[in-house]
Amino acid sequence: MQKKYTPSLWVCILLDVIGCASYAVPVLGEASDFIWAPISAIIFYRMFGGSPLATFGSVFNFIEELFPGTDFIPTFTIAWVLKRVMAGRRTTVSAQ
Repeated sequence: MQKKYTPSLWVCILLDVIGCASYAVPVLGEASDFIWAPISAIIFYRMFGGSPLATFGSVFNFIEELFPGTDFIPTFTIAWVLKRVMAGRRTTVSAQ
């Protein structure tokens, strides 16, 4: 059985912090989200490997970065937790 890749939690937290950094510059911040949103969505999809989680998450991440006031949602970290929980359930089911 091949082990599936799980991105580092620290990388996910760092990417969430970068997404929240737009709050540091009040006017310019929201404009920077138009640049960061597609980049973030591509990174998300590549990090989580083309799974249904990656597809849904990258679209959600793109929308979340574009809408003002939603940058506080830690999309990468939530996806990391979901991936770990799903991986734990798969190993529990396969061990039975």
